[in-house]
Amino acid sequence: MMWFGPFVFFLIFLGLVLLANSIRIVREYERLVVFRLGRLIGEAGPGVVLLIPIVDRAVKVGLRTVTMDVPPQDIITKDNVTVKVNAVIYFRVVSAKEAVVQVENFLYATSQISQTTLRSILGQQELDELLSEREKLNQALQQVIDRQTEPWGVKVSNVEVKNVDLPQEMQRAIARQAEAERERRAKVINAEGEYQAAARLAEAAAVLGREPAALQLRYLQTLAEIATENNSTTIFPVPIDLLASFMGMAKRSSPAG
Repeated sequence: MMWFGPFVFFLIFLGLVLLANSIRIVREYERLVVFRLGRLIGEAGPGVVLLIPIVDRAVKVGLRTVTMDVPPQDIITKDNVTVKVNAVIYFRVVSAKEAVVQVENFLYATSQISQTTLRSILGQQELDELLSEREKLNQALQQVIDRQTEPWGVKVSNVEVKNVDLPQEMQRAIARQAEAERERRAKVINAEGEYQAAARLAEAAAVLGREPAALQLRYLQTLAEIATENNSTTIFPVPIDLLASFMGMAKRSSPAG
């Protein structure tokens, strides 16, 4: 009977080990997918979950949003420009059962489908669209990736294209194009200013043509400005018609004798 004590001790120890393995603590943002003899039982958690030792097997799945970087991808755009693009994808598991049963490794599968979709969608765009329509492309990527990961119980909430790296020669070409565009706008603005100035001068000439006295006054004003700026004595001829005009104005304003 000497072996009876160690045997009992062994049984107690084995029972404690089995009991410890049968009790699982599941956090609020986790779920356990339970299999009993290989058959799916369902999801369990959060809180304390009791499993049948040896019979039950559980796989823990996190439900929090995962931020995953998509490695840089070499993409040939629709107008045959080679660029390197990387992105970031935000997703979370909405069905732990599907994430375990339908795909072997949902993290790796989501990463791979994101890379292939990035090359496929962006490869259909021209370079100008890739640089200027970032928001539209982000939405298109999110919709396509989410549609493909839906059977896995994975919900893609957002996709953001981070960087678009251009070859050096393409960067120089874009810089020259931007400079040419700025010069074109400057010329258009100058031409518009010249047109408006010419229109105003034409209006002023029409007014002066209708009023000879206004032309004479403008002539005197210009001479006064010249004398003030040069700080010197200016001798100028006075047209007879100018004096006649002012004399006529003075006679008309004087009272009758």
